[in-house]
Amino acid sequence: MSESKMNVDVEKVQVSITEVLVVRLKGVATEAIKNIVLAGIGKLIVVDDQPVDETDLGCGFFFPEGSIGQPRVEAAKPQIQSLNPLVNVVAVSDFGCLSDGQIDATLEGVDLVCVTDCQKDEMLRLNEASRRSKKLFYAGGSYGIIGFVFADLLVHEYLAQDRNAAGSGAPKTTKQSVTYPSLRESFSHSWKGLAKRQTKELNPSAVFSVLALWEWESQHQAYVGPDSGVEVRQIAAEMIKSAGVNTQVDPIPSVAAIDSLCITAKHEFSPICAIIGGFLGQDILKALGAKEPPISNFLVFDGSTGAASVVPMKMNAGS
Repeated sequence: MSESKMNVDVEKVQVSITEVLVVRLKGVATEAIKNIVLAGIGKLIVVDDQPVDETDLGCGFFFPEGSIGQPRVEAAKPQIQSLNPLVNVVAVSDFGCLSDGQIDATLEGVDLVCVTDCQKDEMLRLNEASRRSKKLFYAGGSYGIIGFVFADLLVHEYLAQDRNAAGSGAPKTTKQSVTYPSLRESFSHSWKGLAKRQTKELNPSAVFSVLALWEWESQHQAYVGPDSGVEVRQIAAEMIKSAGVNTQVDPIPSVAAIDSLCITAKHEFSPICAIIGGFLGQDILKALGAKEPPISNFLVFDGSTGAASVVPMKMNAGS
């Protein structure tokens, strides 16, 4: 058996015995679940405590007609299962399993935690619990036409093609190691030293729009709304200054951009959910297969430009 064929087989086995926990079943999670279930993970646990409402039907293609009022996870389970009968799908309609007293036991048999559409404080809590249990962690979500994916893969090893290998035979691979920070640690990332072009490519306006939205919601223990724009923009400006972002790129989000974000943040748009959820699902598979490098480590998609940027927040590469 060739080395490349053996690597593919190992990757399939790794994915097929994996247990994934997904928190909240909205548009982004729906797309991610579709990808990982079709790929053939071993077990999927979906936790959501909310009923289906009319707004869920726009992006939630797992919810059949007539399911309004039913628990999201129960309404979606048959459709999720139909994608791949070999995957063990478990629906949990009570967040009690994620409480401080139960979270460690819940994560005991899980390989990867995927948290979607959660506020900052909840993401931090679940990320810290995942780290305690040494579980891979992803977070993702959308706010109108902006979306994000964050990865904390602890110390992650994967196979990469060895570009230094001589000869024209089968491609050689080498093991690479990357150390990921926690979500909390990533917030202290410094942008100092980046040239104007490098900074511009990372689209700091969109990145700090998301970070400022998180901070506003954490401070107010509420969701942003049409009246939140002034404060959110002020928070973004303070964060940008503190992080040392190159001011030559005019990084502070415009009033119009922040106002649009705050007005549309609660709304899901199918194209954005498809992009973010699709990327999230594929990156989860990369992490589980350990054959390609996953993101390092914070992706933000800006629907106004149609482009995504990946910021290596507090990342340290190993060897």
